[in-house]
Amino acid sequence: MQRLRDNKPGTTMSDRPQGQLTRTRTSRQPCVTPRSLPPSSEPTFYYFAYGSCMCPVDLQRTLGENTCDYVLGTATLQGYRLAFNRRSKRRNCGVLDIVPDASRTVEGVLYRLPWRLSDRLDEREEIPTGGYRRETISVHCGDRHYSQVRTYVVVNKLPAELAPNDWYFSVVLRGAITCGLSEPYCWQLFEHMYRLQQGQGTPRPLQPNCFLPRSA
Repeated sequence: MQRLRDNKPGTTMSDRPQGQLTRTRTSRQPCVTPRSLPPSSEPTFYYFAYGSCMCPVDLQRTLGENTCDYVLGTATLQGYRLAFNRRSKRRNCGVLDIVPDASRTVEGVLYRLPWRLSDRLDEREEIPTGGYRRETISVHCGDRHYSQVRTYVVVNKLPAELAPNDWYFSVVLRGAITCGLSEPYCWQLFEHMYRLQQGQGTPRPLQPNCFLPRSA
């Protein structure tokens, strides 16, 4: 996916043509509609991804299977907000976390994964080295409520947000767009990451409908 970050310094995505995000979003749509997967013959668990794991292609790189087959759809997590609260040694940049905030909502992707992939997912999230820890949450996906859903939160949070690098920026946005997160949320996510990279102070917290693209 071509980077959507060629703004001039000091501009935001509200200055960009609305069609660019729309074209990128419709060019690849591997798994965007909430669906019911057939019963599994093996133990499974629900997993809510809000960062780089929203991209099934990138998650497949870790788990070794076509993870798009395990996507239930986009989901919303009430009472949390996103923040770049951790420096990843592996990626050498700031990476995403979720923080309790009663007034906010986080959008992400809900997977139903085979339990045999649990350890590999923990390794990706650096559970053995204390990078993240498991958190049990409840989310809404389509018209259904899912409880006992696994996600991951940063153990030792930075005192201030740290910008993502270009690779992390791209893979997070690619996952958000191709898996069908709402367009306002995708634009908010873009602006949040862009402002961090430009060092334009603390970004505004992500919140529903606070950053709508202008009409063409």
